[in-house]
Amino acid sequence: MKRIFMVFIVLLTSSLSKAQVKTPQPSPHAIVSQTVGLTEVVIDYSRPSAKGRIIFGDLVPFGKLWRTGANANSTVSFSEDVVINGTTVKSGKYAIFVTPKAEIWEVILYTDTDNWGIPENWDANKVAILANVDAIFLSKAIESLTISIGNLTNESATLDIGWEKTMVSLKFEVPTKKMAMASIEKTLAGPTAADYYSSAMYFLQSNSDITKALDYINKAIDLIEDGKDIPFWYLRQKSLIQAKSGDKSAAIETARLSLAAAEKAKNNDYIKMNNDSIKEWSKK
Repeated sequence: MKRIFMVFIVLLTSSLSKAQVKTPQPSPHAIVSQTVGLTEVVIDYSRPSAKGRIIFGDLVPFGKLWRTGANANSTVSFSEDVVINGTTVKSGKYAIFVTPKAEIWEVILYTDTDNWGIPENWDANKVAILANVDAIFLSKAIESLTISIGNLTNESATLDIGWEKTMVSLKFEVPTKKMAMASIEKTLAGPTAADYYSSAMYFLQSNSDITKALDYINKAIDLIEDGKDIPFWYLRQKSLIQAKSGDKSAAIETARLSLAAAEKAKNNDYIKMNNDSIKEWSKK
């Protein structure tokens, strides 16, 4: 009986140790994701509430660097390079810091995002951008700190920071036109050699239309720029396709070309594979 009681106590203690009390966080975590043109922008931050307090000029003093939120660094991520006040900010993730003032705020994007609050040792070299932004005074108070993306166009948007009765908007420009033109030109130029090669590989490996496989590998080889060697792995796959189609003599000829290119590149694996195939296909 005593042993059973002890087992019960152990099980109960184990169960209690795994239990966790869940209560609302005072500064809830938030993630905002927004596409601006063709650029993905993600904001990750925690949202403290005013709770009747005077925020700017009191809880958050004027003229002092502020973490722009609570808990871990508030961050903004850009999938592409953006331009702020004529300065290019590289794609990546940045911590958001601000220095609020009565009429103008300094908004700073900082490359080190692993701090809990303001960095212990501030490094000016890690400042990606420091921009002066006019403070906008609101008629209606914002209870919880809100960081969002506003004023969307295909070419730009604003990083908006609002709390209590103040908001600032930092404009950033995105490379939509450049990306769209590159996409259009690539698409209209037609498939690349790599596209045709991948298609040929699919038809070969899936045991489907071997005629299409041969057509696509030939198109891939035709698109290799003049003056450049045809990759030995392209030739290797063409020889396999030819062999599978039943044209062993053509497969041997192509395998010899692949062998020569592999020997030039000193790729022992392809040298062996080509030699083995030539030997096999030469058998009567």
